[in-house]
Amino acid sequence: MTELEIIHLALDNLPKDLPITGQWMGTAPQKDIDGEILLTIDNKPTKYYIEIKNELRAHQLDQIFELNQKYQPFMMVATHLFPKIKEELRMHGVAYLEANGNIFLKHNGNMLLVETHKPIAIEKKTGNRAFTKTGLKVVFEFLRDETWIHQTYQVIADHTGTTVGNIHKIITGLQQDGFLLAVTKNEYRLDNKKELLGRWMTAYEEKLKPTLRIGTFRFLHQDDFLRWKQLPLPPDKTLWGGEPAGDLLTNYLQPEELTLYTTETRNELLKNYRLIPDPAGNIKVFQKFWRKDDTDLKTVPPLLVYTDLMNTNDRRCRETAQKVYNAFLQNKI
Repeated sequence: MTELEIIHLALDNLPKDLPITGQWMGTAPQKDIDGEILLTIDNKPTKYYIEIKNELRAHQLDQIFELNQKYQPFMMVATHLFPKIKEELRMHGVAYLEANGNIFLKHNGNMLLVETHKPIAIEKKTGNRAFTKTGLKVVFEFLRDETWIHQTYQVIADHTGTTVGNIHKIITGLQQDGFLLAVTKNEYRLDNKKELLGRWMTAYEEKLKPTLRIGTFRFLHQDDFLRWKQLPLPPDKTLWGGEPAGDLLTNYLQPEELTLYTTETRNELLKNYRLIPDPAGNIKVFQKFWRKDDTDLKTVPPLLVYTDLMNTNDRRCRETAQKVYNAFLQNKI
């Protein structure tokens, strides 16, 4: 749905049995705000600055919190919000409105929470090969090192383990969505890189990462969790991701959960690190999906560290992710 469709549907679906009505007032003069609405509760009108999205993801929450601090009163409007996202918004005092009419706000003595309406299904975009499981691996390399887009299709295919035909479709998909611009006949450059990163992070969490899961484990001896830095990981096969990687890169985060990316087999993992399969364990292991690692790091590439940390509902992880971004990514993206 378009932003206008979302806001009009949400306002039309406001609870009819409550003394509340809403009116779209148009786009806002501020460039970082999507628009303004007028909510009238018990005949008392209040203008809200709004941000509109189909879905709101964990890695976008900090941006919403900043807007909420900058513009008051502020409201997040979305087609659908996941329960954990709603909880985070309420904890930070951020008003929200879903397309089905579910609403939360606390302003000028008004406190309103409606959570009774069923979610409205979101029409998923299809057809762009840049955000398939294969495409995500290729885009990952472009985001890590933009010079890869200057290579021939064959070189990119060999580097990412895919086919020339797939590379052509991925390049075309990026061009169609405005993420890749032709500088000359044979030369491209990435555009809207922050938006591309956001798209990649969301699609990675939904489409690629679940297919990489090897298993969830715990240590045979639980005290080994406290000595995770001493594990003899072979850097050509196994690297830290998520919280431990964030700690290694920033010295800011005390991990509560360990994440590994590896090319080792399940049996090798059990034997080499004395792991025991446990669905409730605090060690998550994923298959390594890229080939070349960043030098001198015991961690997965910072781009993936940032992604895994931002795709959580944990404030301390997102704070660490921002430190990773500032130190390793802000000059690239």
